[in-house]
Amino acid sequence: MDRDWGSKPGSGGAASAQNEAIDRRERLRRLALETIDLAKDPYFMRNHLGSYECKLCLTLHNNEGNYLAHTQGKRHQTNLAKRAAREAKDAPTLPQPHKRKLAVRRTVKIGRPGYRVTKQYDLETKQRSLLFQIEYPEIEDNSKPRHRFMSSFEQRIQACDKRYQYLLFHAEPYEIISFKVPSTEIDKSTPKFFSHWDPDLKMFTLQLYFKAKLPESKVPAPPVPSASATTAPGVPPRPLPPVQGLPSPPLPPQGAPPPPAPAGSDLPRAPLPPMAASQPPPPPPTANGLPRPMPPPMAATGAMANFTPGFRPPMQAFPVQQVQGQLLRPPPPPSNLGPQ
Repeated sequence: MDRDWGSKPGSGGAASAQNEAIDRRERLRRLALETIDLAKDPYFMRNHLGSYECKLCLTLHNNEGNYLAHTQGKRHQTNLAKRAAREAKDAPTLPQPHKRKLAVRRTVKIGRPGYRVTKQYDLETKQRSLLFQIEYPEIEDNSKPRHRFMSSFEQRIQACDKRYQYLLFHAEPYEIISFKVPSTEIDKSTPKFFSHWDPDLKMFTLQLYFKAKLPESKVPAPPVPSASATTAPGVPPRPLPPVQGLPSPPLPPQGAPPPPAPAGSDLPRAPLPPMAASQPPPPPPTANGLPRPMPPPMAATGAMANFTPGFRPPMQAFPVQQVQGQLLRPPPPPSNLGPQ
């Protein structure tokens, strides 16, 4: 039996307006979640009840779709505009730096100029030099070529090599040309380093000299400190070298006494010859170094009559006495025994 109204047999029946609105909001929520990341929204917050809040508008939402619909509404957009205006007003205004705009000149390049490079060597100073001659026949009026040195680390054409540097030449409307030269220090003194532009011949000339390197054999040695120079504390002074060309002192004759030492000298003296037992020891030398005369032997009198020089009598044994448990030492020997 055909039905002119309602749904077909077996279908779920016609959806009401409320069910259609729920389905539409769910589809919009899924579509918004694919394009909008709520984790990056600074005003999105989930409370402890499981619902969602907007921290900007202080509104409560039951699901994510409701919050997304709120963000597209007039209230949320108005609050966003007010917040941006207030932040722009409170932010301090800093002076902006004046940026100079340089207009990039665009010209049509006509190619590379002709050049000539001459290698030179100075026999007097042992220096190597280069002479560059660049021809600019089609150079613009009232303009001169320019040059500059570029490090190997500035360019991006070749691999960096610290042993070389680049010398660049430029003039409109020609292309920039460069020469790869050794990275040696350049002697920029006036007579050796110069550049010249000839407006008649349309030729730019540049000459440069490299500083000569001293060979290792000619490197000056460090100065040797003299004997009078002060040394560091705690370091013994360096001994003086022997003087060449002075004659050696004469040898004393055999059997002669050694020469006396000079006055005030701390050098050790030679031993004196042995003396007889009957003579007293010699007196000390005078201040001028001359020996004093030997005094005559004195006659022995009194207690020294029986004293023989060089004779040492035997020691006598004395009994040890003990008085009331104390040990007494023996008396000293008599004074007539002489030096021991």
